[in-house]
Amino acid sequence: MTQPKNINMNRGAAILTLIFALLFFVLIIRFLYLQTTGEVNGEILAARAQEQYERKRGIEANRGSILDRRGEVIAQDTSTYTLVAVLDDSMTTSPKKPKHVIEPEETAEKLAPLLDMEESEVSDILSKDAFQVEFGSAGRNISHSLKVKIEKMNLPGIGFIRDTHRYYPNGTFASHIIGYAQRDEESNKTVGMFGIEKSLDKYLQEKDGYKVYEGDKQGFKLPNGEEKIVAPDNGDKVYLTLDQKVQTFLEDAMNEAAEEYEPEKIIGIVADPKTGKILAMGQRPSFDPNVRDINNYYNDAVAYPFEPGSTMKIFTLAAAIEEGVFNRNELYQSGAYNVEGGRIRDHNKTGWGTISFLEGVQRSSNVAMAILAKEKLGPDRFMQYMNKFGLNEKTGIDLPNEANGKFNYKYDIEKVTTAFGQGSTVTPIQQVQAATAIANGGKMMKPYIIDKIVDVDHDKVVKQNKPEVAGTPISEKTSKEVLDILETVVSSEKGTGRPYQIEGYEVAGKTGTAQIAGSDGKYLTGRDNYIFSFLGMAPKEDPELLVYIAVQQPELKDTETGSMPVSSIFNTVMKNSLQYLKIQPSEEALEQPKKTETEIGAEVPSFIGEDSASAEKLLKSNNVQPLILGSGNEIVAQYPEAGTNMIVNERVFLQTDGKVTMPDIKGWSSRDVMKLANFLDLDLKIKGNGYVVSQNLSENETVKENDQLIVKLESPKQPSSGENEQAEDAEAEDETE
Repeated sequence: MTQPKNINMNRGAAILTLIFALLFFVLIIRFLYLQTTGEVNGEILAARAQEQYERKRGIEANRGSILDRRGEVIAQDTSTYTLVAVLDDSMTTSPKKPKHVIEPEETAEKLAPLLDMEESEVSDILSKDAFQVEFGSAGRNISHSLKVKIEKMNLPGIGFIRDTHRYYPNGTFASHIIGYAQRDEESNKTVGMFGIEKSLDKYLQEKDGYKVYEGDKQGFKLPNGEEKIVAPDNGDKVYLTLDQKVQTFLEDAMNEAAEEYEPEKIIGIVADPKTGKILAMGQRPSFDPNVRDINNYYNDAVAYPFEPGSTMKIFTLAAAIEEGVFNRNELYQSGAYNVEGGRIRDHNKTGWGTISFLEGVQRSSNVAMAILAKEKLGPDRFMQYMNKFGLNEKTGIDLPNEANGKFNYKYDIEKVTTAFGQGSTVTPIQQVQAATAIANGGKMMKPYIIDKIVDVDHDKVVKQNKPEVAGTPISEKTSKEVLDILETVVSSEKGTGRPYQIEGYEVAGKTGTAQIAGSDGKYLTGRDNYIFSFLGMAPKEDPELLVYIAVQQPELKDTETGSMPVSSIFNTVMKNSLQYLKIQPSEEALEQPKKTETEIGAEVPSFIGEDSASAEKLLKSNNVQPLILGSGNEIVAQYPEAGTNMIVNERVFLQTDGKVTMPDIKGWSSRDVMKLANFLDLDLKIKGNGYVVSQNLSENETVKENDQLIVKLESPKQPSSGENEQAEDAEAEDETE
């Protein structure tokens, strides 16, 4: 009985051994297969392993900055935060350390004043049935200093999401040129929506990078794990031809004119006639790209064609001189001129009797221009010169949405009225381009505003614009003669341009007073219903600057003329810009120079390391407003920097080595407040427009870097004036019957 039992046991063992051998053989075959193919069920094991252990972390790129020609920032990315509240109680695992909002009313009470929201509004948001909520626009773009204040309150469930915000440090500043960019909700990228931000979006657009590494389940990098980094592709830097200082002169002058005269529009352009570079360009109404309070999406300087009025006479005069048909001493009968289809009248209806053509230019006589265009040049030859001056085609300036004017040149009356700026339309930038030929020895320069575009990651210039001659409509000799005659328009007792005289400089230019067509096709009536303008160049002998200013439908008092709002802008901008560019006054224009309203004739010295009392005394003696910031005696920082031209009543900030306290800034302009905030590294929040009426940081309160400064601005009421200023520009031209 024992033998069969052993036989059975041996047989069973053999079977088990065979089974295990087969299983082992299968495993070996499977192992070899996996080693050879690296796949299982069609899935690559290496990819599966990589998925298990590979971690990816984004590296944020920045959108390209926009800068002026000297590298001053006009638009840039800045870090901001979005405030969020977690409401789901499941996020709290320990009652001692709550991760959700446990006291909505108390939380609302503390947050509301910091967010400038009603307490009930915050409470409603915190009472929603949701996992997580935000606080609308009030909770977005939170500054770092405000974030720190909220964090110090240790409010359960309150947190932040870091974000990048497009910031425009100068506020309302060349806004219709720059435009704005904003975050796209779907792509989560900053996208240009208007202006250069949109037209150059392909250059400015950034691409985030990332880092791939091997990590554990908690995301920590494994020792000796492989790492791969794809660098972020930052947007390119765009350098403009704009000069921040000149643009500021223009912005401030337009602000003052807008407040006093409340016009429908103001358009201003400052150009370098030798290169075509646009140094400043702006308009009113405008907007703050940080707020985007936009009521007009058109850049009027390039997209608004209108009848220019008598500034067109510059080019009619130039054509007649070039063709040798202008005799300044030849006499003609002013007042009226008959032409088929109508009768041309001078702006004073009766004229000035028999006068010379030179006097006719000075007085802005329509009859003089009609005779030059019809009899001296002839309609065909006149139109050839309008074409040469580029007045019937786009300039090709590197700005979006440029429009083209329209020449109505079918009937005899139209062929005559075009000579003095009526009936046909042009844009301001077309006039500026044409005028560069007058100021630049006959060479007409194509205007441009993009200086260069730089790839910052590779320190490489990807686009560089250079001055380009758009044509040579007249000779150098003709340009000099036109400048001489246009200078007499400003300097002569008979000239309409007398309000545009600038002490120390000879200005050559021409006034314009253009009628406005109504919706019914008829011209508007009334002394305010014109576009008053001036196109001027200085210094006359060798113009360095060309300035065009147009003011549409200003509200004028009975004692005021249309030249007043225009000259208030032109004179300020031209004078300050010439001073800033260190263009010396002419001895011929001013035998005994003296200081004017804006000129000081000195530069801001370096005060670093100097005694504050001595610096304050020196600045006050130059009619500059020093502001000492700090309780110490030794100056450690200053603004403006040394070497900057001093301007009367300009604020100069001097920081000492002591504790810095807040000054009283009531009555300050927004631009001065921005300068102070930048100087002290304060987080500035502006509400309203105009001048400061309240500030959250009180006078003499100690301030430090990243403190939030909130100011409220209001526009002052228009002052009444009993002054009876009599200007020479009494034009109301473009009269036809």
